[in-house]
Amino acid sequence: MSTTFTPNRALINSKFEGYKLDAIAQENVIARHSLPSQATQATVSGRSFLSFQEVQSRITHNHLVLDHINSRALYVDSEFKVILIGLVNLRPVFRTLYELPKPVSSQTSHVYQYEYPSAKFVGPSAVLVSDGHGTLYVLEINAEGPATCVGAYQIPDINGVGQIPPPFRVHDAIAASPDSVVAVLSSRHPNEKAHEEAATKGKHSHVEFDITAVRLSPSPASAGSLQTADLLWHRRGDDVPFYVTFDAASGAHLLVGSCVYRPVDVALPTAYEPSPDEIAPIPQAGENLDEAPAGIPKPPPYSWVQTSDSVTVAFPLPSTTSKTDITVSFSPRSLTLHVNSGTETPLPMPDYHQAQLWDTISPSSSYWTWDKQAEHTYGLLTLHLDKQPEDRKWSHVLAASESGGAPDVPETLDPSELWHIREALEKYTAALQSGGDASGLGLGTGVPSLAEGEMDEEVDAAVGRTALLTWVAQDGSVPAWFCDARQAPFTVLSTPLPGSEMAGPSLILKSHIDGTLFSLRDLTAHGPTWEHTSSFSALSFVLASKRDTRFTYHVPGKAVFAFENGVKDRGGNVYIYRAAASSEKWAKQVVLHVIDGSSGTLLGVGALQVDGGRAVLLCLTDGELITVTDVI
Repeated sequence: MSTTFTPNRALINSKFEGYKLDAIAQENVIARHSLPSQATQATVSGRSFLSFQEVQSRITHNHLVLDHINSRALYVDSEFKVILIGLVNLRPVFRTLYELPKPVSSQTSHVYQYEYPSAKFVGPSAVLVSDGHGTLYVLEINAEGPATCVGAYQIPDINGVGQIPPPFRVHDAIAASPDSVVAVLSSRHPNEKAHEEAATKGKHSHVEFDITAVRLSPSPASAGSLQTADLLWHRRGDDVPFYVTFDAASGAHLLVGSCVYRPVDVALPTAYEPSPDEIAPIPQAGENLDEAPAGIPKPPPYSWVQTSDSVTVAFPLPSTTSKTDITVSFSPRSLTLHVNSGTETPLPMPDYHQAQLWDTISPSSSYWTWDKQAEHTYGLLTLHLDKQPEDRKWSHVLAASESGGAPDVPETLDPSELWHIREALEKYTAALQSGGDASGLGLGTGVPSLAEGEMDEEVDAAVGRTALLTWVAQDGSVPAWFCDARQAPFTVLSTPLPGSEMAGPSLILKSHIDGTLFSLRDLTAHGPTWEHTSSFSALSFVLASKRDTRFTYHVPGKAVFAFENGVKDRGGNVYIYRAAASSEKWAKQVVLHVIDGSSGTLLGVGALQVDGGRAVLLCLTDGELITVTDVI
């Protein structure tokens, strides 16, 4: 299986302008219902510090657990009661399913922070519930009344340290057979040195996490005693996975996190130690070891802009260059460009030999022009490439294989800004000669109307989560079709909305300012494949403007939902971005004030299908369950 996510250029909308507000009367779609008992996200342990990864995992933890097959949900309240939720005539019906034994803490019982309670439905009559303190309960759901506990488990001593097993979180669970369940759990790796150093002010150690799959064989006869689960496989990584699922077609578990989860017998790669010859010298006072003075950024080798039917590329060349010194030829998929000039320039002369273009062009209608601009130091060599076919958005001028170590040149986005490349190079040259400040080059400041005056590169770069894939077979081995060494990191903007997983695993990835939806397809000779099935234009840009987002989920082919956390006395919104055809210039956006100032913070979200296929969006807060209808 190739882990490369290859976008389909036909699904990228180069004509997209923005989102238009679709006004919906909130009183017609939103209903608020008081909880029978309060939900909570409080933890009670203060004996251990939380790493950044643990804090991030807790912030994005969804306290609402969905069963999309049987249209029900549950949460664990502050008193460790398991509350089952059903919908009758669009109104929630609450039932206390089970009351977990309250964990007892002692000074020596644990050195970890507790986890939040977590759960997972398994089939029509079973649910796994972790109390967040190290015990996993298997509950059998009855038609009426409370559930029956048919098993209580702790995870095995996977690290052989002889300590009480750490608290863990349930990520996924499947029915392996009629009488057994396989659960995927995560826990903090016990590292005494890390705890000792964390106890010293100002010291922090590297934290790792164990990802385990355990087999449970519950039965009423053994429900009265705490059992140890059977270990199936064990992986380790530097972060908690944020998306875990099981692909039945390939018979493998998928883990998505910021790292690759390696087998425990595989050591961490050692840091590269450069040789003395590879270490760059440290400049002395007043010494300049670079080509340009410190703080002077070098302009890119060219600037480019595109429309729906053409790509324009501008190269700065010395004004003394003769037209006879320029050689340009086009082919449907490649570009050849050579310039012979005896004039020295801070930038190398363009030299491309059959360089592969990002997409195909029409050679017969493509052409180039040379504007000497004799009153300036630099002129512009401009290539006009005719797209073939039209209406395909180019992410780069050259294909990835051709760019090599060359800088990634962003699109200028505004044709009126192309002239900046000449002025920037002249300022750069003057700065080299005078050593002055070359800030404010002004290159590439043009942006589309959607982002005019609002684009912030640092903010836009921070949206989403960097991720890698890990596939694990049911026996713990690496599937023959998967090779993690071949994958490159990608940025995830959204995962499937809990309760809408019937369409199968999918991810929305960041692609420039857009969001590209990739769906997992059936097993092939090379393993399951990721197919680009649709796009949400400008999704990355609009999500970057949301500063209080707690959850971002999607329903494939329909919409993306960005939920704000909710603040006391102000509340929070849900922003809904509708899918649109790749030829549409505008898409619809819905903004609903779901959480009012008295609801508390948002703890969990999901969706349920009711009679007739009508979807209901559920939002769990500290004291309310909010239902939103007719938005999915």
